[in-house]
Amino acid sequence: MFGWTGNILRIDLTKKTYKKETFSEEFAKKWVGGRGFAVKILFDELKPGIDPLGPDNKFIVALGPISGIPAPNTGKAVVAAKSPLTGFYGDGNLGTRVSEHLRKAGYDALLVEGKADRPTLLYIENDKVEFIPADEIWGKGTYATNDWIYGKYSKRVGVLNIGQGGENLVRYAVVRSMEGRAGGRTGMGAVMGSKLLKAIVVKGTNDIPQAANDAMRALGSGDLRKVGRIDKQTGWSTQGTTGVLSWCNEVAALPVRNFRRTHHPDAWKIDGERLNVARIATYGCPNCTMRCGITIHDSEGRESELDYENIGLLGSNLEIFDLCQVASLNYLCDDYGLDTMSAGCVLSFYADAIEHGAVSGDFMFGDAERAKLLLGLAARREGKVGHMLADGSLRMAMQFGKSSINYAMQVKGLEVAAYNCKFIPGQALAFGVAPMGAHHKEAWIITYELKNTTRESYGPEKAAKVIELQRIRGGMFEFIVACRFPWVELGWDLDNYPKYFNTITGLNWSSDDMWETADRIYAMIKLHYLREFPNATRQGDYPPAIWFDPSNADTEGPIAGKVLEIDKYDRLLQHYYDQRGYDHRGIPTRATLERLDLVKEAVEAAKYGNLL
Repeated sequence: MFGWTGNILRIDLTKKTYKKETFSEEFAKKWVGGRGFAVKILFDELKPGIDPLGPDNKFIVALGPISGIPAPNTGKAVVAAKSPLTGFYGDGNLGTRVSEHLRKAGYDALLVEGKADRPTLLYIENDKVEFIPADEIWGKGTYATNDWIYGKYSKRVGVLNIGQGGENLVRYAVVRSMEGRAGGRTGMGAVMGSKLLKAIVVKGTNDIPQAANDAMRALGSGDLRKVGRIDKQTGWSTQGTTGVLSWCNEVAALPVRNFRRTHHPDAWKIDGERLNVARIATYGCPNCTMRCGITIHDSEGRESELDYENIGLLGSNLEIFDLCQVASLNYLCDDYGLDTMSAGCVLSFYADAIEHGAVSGDFMFGDAERAKLLLGLAARREGKVGHMLADGSLRMAMQFGKSSINYAMQVKGLEVAAYNCKFIPGQALAFGVAPMGAHHKEAWIITYELKNTTRESYGPEKAAKVIELQRIRGGMFEFIVACRFPWVELGWDLDNYPKYFNTITGLNWSSDDMWETADRIYAMIKLHYLREFPNATRQGDYPPAIWFDPSNADTEGPIAGKVLEIDKYDRLLQHYYDQRGYDHRGIPTRATLERLDLVKEAVEAAKYGNLL
């Protein structure tokens, strides 16, 4: 079996034991890696109803066949567990040297279970695992933690760590790595914190098994140079992802004032052009030649790495249009180990709820200094307000009542990414049916929708496009495991990825084989959800209610007077179900499960509700 090490490293923090476990070639071909491995292992090993922040949850780091191989943007890893934020399967993808080192240590996945008796750092070097007391760095932010680790082990090792947000079980705490990499916005950092696991350090020195080492080395290194040249020709890295901000403002898709507005005259002050002018450094993931981590000085003089999502949700959505202040909020989120997207949505929802009388408080839109203080309260779970903010917008809305759930910008408990879909039906559907909640990576259909189709359409072609993009973005890139940016931003041909996969594994997969695996993984995430929430209805696949509210329509601009129409959205949702092979509740049909070889898993899920 080439392309896989064939090994999973299982670590029990309670017993301070570890063992190497093998998996079959059949398992490898069915689930491939990354998200595929994680979703299958967690489904098999977690009992429904367990506390995501209890010792029965399991934290997984999973890699794919091309993880860590020198080729365009392969320095990525998937972190996964039962989500403390949403209550079912959750994961995240981040750039990290762990992608290379864990594979060179001889493992395709790391599974951590139990709970340590004190703050702990796991050190993994090939066959050796050490449980090292981490009291010295417990309570420190991710930057100081990273520096301490580098001082002890060198900058060449792979590192995953958490900040105070993870330690204090903030439900949207992330896992951090390297200068500015973060992943796991479904609360993966809180799962590490619940296990008293401060950091994971990995050093591997073996070769990654490949079917054709020389051929892959030549192919990968040549393609890295090609992607780098395309980036220089297009100039994409001059603004990175932030180049989309001015476009979103122009087409009425920018989150402003808790998504109540879609554009703002001051948005130019925080756009990609301004960011590029203020740039002091640029960072990227391993094996990246189109680095997107643009760093500027924040209002306190610290280096803060920004992208579109955190500027949109910590900036315009809070009506803060001072780029250095936005950078300060971003720095705090990164240091505390908080997801910038959820943090921005939580703060904007809090300001909105105060303004509409759902809760009392002293935070208003535009107040950057108070926002900084609130982030600290949340990260430390300090006082009543800190505990409330740390639990995310869905739980806040359930606490506030007074119809505030209508403008809590979340789906299935996960806060919406930075695209205002007040009148963008296809992207609203993508958020609604994203398997883990309103995640930005699952199906970014907005450019297709606004550039290539009629914006007003709720037709089946948009459902088809969402499925196509899910198969690519949340499917193939999440299980092989690699970054999607060369394809998304530079037009790097998708056919390159099956080519890498086949060269490494010696298999002969087509794109259709990739899409079938993606469909299997999406159906499995749905089974996770239904096993935890057997009474779920199709309304769980709806976006926030405020996008359907005529009283929330823009009064001027390109979509003045327009909002989503709920009856049309429901028909669009049914188009999606029909094309996916799901029933009217959004549950995969028996025929679909048989086609995807998931009947055994479906029978297990059906024990907890009438699913079939």
